[in-house]
Amino acid sequence: MRLATYLAHAGVASRRAAAEIVRAGRVRVDGVRELDPARPIDGERVEVDGRPLSGPQERVVYMLHKPVGVVSTASDTHGRPTVVDLVDDPRRLYPVGRLDADSSGLILLTNDGELANLLLHPRHGVAKTYRARVGGGRPSAAALARLRAGIELEDGRTAPARARLVGADVIELELREGRKRQVRRMCAAVGHPVRRLERIRFGPLELGALASGEHRRLRDAEVELLRAAARPT
Repeated sequence: MRLATYLAHAGVASRRAAAEIVRAGRVRVDGVRELDPARPIDGERVEVDGRPLSGPQERVVYMLHKPVGVVSTASDTHGRPTVVDLVDDPRRLYPVGRLDADSSGLILLTNDGELANLLLHPRHGVAKTYRARVGGGRPSAAALARLRAGIELEDGRTAPARARLVGADVIELELREGRKRQVRRMCAAVGHPVRRLERIRFGPLELGALASGEHRRLRDAEVELLRAAARPT
């Protein structure tokens, strides 16, 4: 197992972040500073910032129904509640992707850095579905067609999306990319500012009846479905 992968499996950080930790000189292997993230590890003693690691942890994935007002980070410099605060698990968990503080819905937390990288890599295009309650009256067929075709935003044109009306003022939108505040910007661009936003699906997983603020650990079969959804096509 490569050193960066070992750190990710030990819950230190995602594999990409773990590689940067190694390059920064923060890791020692059998007491010697190691700068190569690809260094093979097979039973050696590994330390990060002087703290010995006990080895790879059991990998877990949780589904959480994030409430409005909670931030999608592991910690917050402003003292706001985080998604990690809502999951009672001693392991070091990281959110997979983000939801704005003023948005709610399905978010994943895991200590499996490899899986997190797979799910977030733009090449894999794992679908995420949102329901947006919007202003500006009932969205027209033309507005939905524009969302499906892609919207020209300040950071470039969005990829084609699936969009349908599921209520007089509710748009369901499926995206395979994850730009900052993308749903809000897309809807505003077609004249329908978002009043309330919820993510209801992440890949093969649905939020379902999970109550706001509640979480559950994913079954092995569900984790495998996530891995399958993240495999390159």
